[in-house]
Amino acid sequence: MHFEEKKPIDIVLNDLFEHYRENVADVDKITKALLEREVVQSQDDIVNDHIAFRTLGVPNLGIKSFEKIFLSFGYQKKDYFYFEGKKLDAYWFAPPSPEYPRIFVSELRVSELSQPVQDIIIKYTKDITSDPVDHLDLNNGEEAAAFLQKPLWDLPTSEEYQTLLAESEYAAWVIYNRYYLNHYTISIHELKDGYNTLEEFNAFLESIGVMLNTSGGKIKTSEDGLLRQSSTVSALYDATFADGKTIQIAGSYVEFAERSVLPEFKDIPKEQIEAKHRRDGFETNNADKIFESTYTTQIKG
Repeated sequence: MHFEEKKPIDIVLNDLFEHYRENVADVDKITKALLEREVVQSQDDIVNDHIAFRTLGVPNLGIKSFEKIFLSFGYQKKDYFYFEGKKLDAYWFAPPSPEYPRIFVSELRVSELSQPVQDIIIKYTKDITSDPVDHLDLNNGEEAAAFLQKPLWDLPTSEEYQTLLAESEYAAWVIYNRYYLNHYTISIHELKDGYNTLEEFNAFLESIGVMLNTSGGKIKTSEDGLLRQSSTVSALYDATFADGKTIQIAGSYVEFAERSVLPEFKDIPKEQIEAKHRRDGFETNNADKIFESTYTTQIKG
């Protein structure tokens, strides 16, 4: 994924991806293996289906704040999703043009958590008394990119992190990782034959030692059967907390999506198929299981 750095959106997406790639070893591992097998000629041949972010539902933050960045870049807000068990709301955003990835943004319903967990989240976010995005010049790509890497609150103690983790792994992830890119997604159907179904691609991933999320099965399938998704399991990394303690926590992961051609376009010749002919959007049940790529149950196998 690399965009010619002209517009703010290009600068932001390139910067997000560079930080993510540096910290998620599976990205380079997968890319290198695809290059070696001549499935792609360069990193730029890999089509990014979507990227995802996690936010906290507290005053001045959450989706309402975060979305302003991408709406200013021409993204359009689409369907709403609710994840009851995980206490999350989410929306996806359609890109201004097909070369850009979709964006999936989720938000934790903080008010539905237990009081001790709410108290920790509020302790760290209460000093944010106005929407930080309102203070950005969104025409300045460097400024918007820097904001997405900037901590908006102090690091919690390891004990506070563990308290959050016990009740909401999502809350624990966000309190430490913040707006860091949660995952990017390789469009499997854009790859060459032998690699362009999830069955084939997952076999390739496991052959190079990549561990897959098994929640809901390795392949998560939408009700209409037209959107299928898999994902790696997040690697653990050493995180140092405010009390000086270091513990291993979940970072980010890589997702893989296979979007089938919609029934009304099934007779279009293969070489004429474009993104608009394929299943768009997302599916609650699929996404619900993909969230668990950063969950202890998956990481510890």
